[in-house]
Amino acid sequence: MSKNALISVKSIQDEKNEDSIEVVTPGDFYNDSDKYYVEYDETEISGMEGTKTIFEINPKKFTLIRNGTTATKMEFEDKSENFVMYNTPYGMIEMKILTQELSINVNDNGGDVKIKYDMVLPGEKPLNTTLSVNIKLQ
Repeated sequence: MSKNALISVKSIQDEKNEDSIEVVTPGDFYNDSDKYYVEYDETEISGMEGTKTIFEINPKKFTLIRNGTTATKMEFEDKSENFVMYNTPYGMIEMKILTQELSINVNDNGGDVKIKYDMVLPGEKPLNTTLSVNIKLQ
């Protein structure tokens, strides 16, 4: 059964906290087959209006799925490397995700996920990124 939740997603690129984005939005939270899921619709503020975002949360893996005007599937596992195709209205972006640290503390009452990773775009220096997700039931 899906529960109403308030979802906070904060992304910080670089450790100085200078380039930070935070979105707080209502969404759905539920458990299915030993995994937790979060679903919410992106808004104009995020720049991805018309996109549904889904978080699939396992004890040791976090997957971010976006479908709509922006489409991607990003998988994060502790100390892992994944290649990602990110489809935007402006074209396809290929990137590499190097997960440095993954902390998941989620149960039937909501919880927190924190991911530290490097995002590597072709020909660019790696972007040190921290993604924090908080799920609060309403």
